[in-house]
Amino acid sequence: MMFQKIQRIVIPLAALAALILGYRHYGWPGVALVGGGLIMWQLLHFTRMLQVLKRAANRPIGHVDSAVMLHARLRAGLPLLHVVAMTRSLGQLESPKDTQPERYRWTDTAGSTVLCVFNGGKLQSWDLQRPSQDKALPEPAHAAAVESAS
Repeated sequence: MMFQKIQRIVIPLAALAALILGYRHYGWPGVALVGGGLIMWQLLHFTRMLQVLKRAANRPIGHVDSAVMLHARLRAGLPLLHVVAMTRSLGQLESPKDTQPERYRWTDTAGSTVLCVFNGGKLQSWDLQRPSQDKALPEPAHAAAVESAS
């Protein structure tokens, strides 16, 4: 959390320092060059975000191909955008809207779910929940044939 607060200050200060250095060394053409680079960086970030959201829009909300594989790939500090890119789906919001921390759930076709907790847009914790195995598994057909033969 502290890193996010520092990052919010350091990145704009670094951009301002780059603009000042561009002006000092090359004058207004230097400012134009550095400014163009900063705008290109922002446009690349925006384009990536739109691509991730476009892919997620074509899938059901809260669906993931494999909850176990998602659980294995998660790590603390991942931004929500990266998790959405991994799942190619928006998560099902479990917490009240506009409250921190945010909780999102992704479920696969087998019924396994991953509940992710995001604080300030960064992954804080996650939990894998599998369906209970209380249901009796059906007997294989060849086992029933062996029992009836004896």
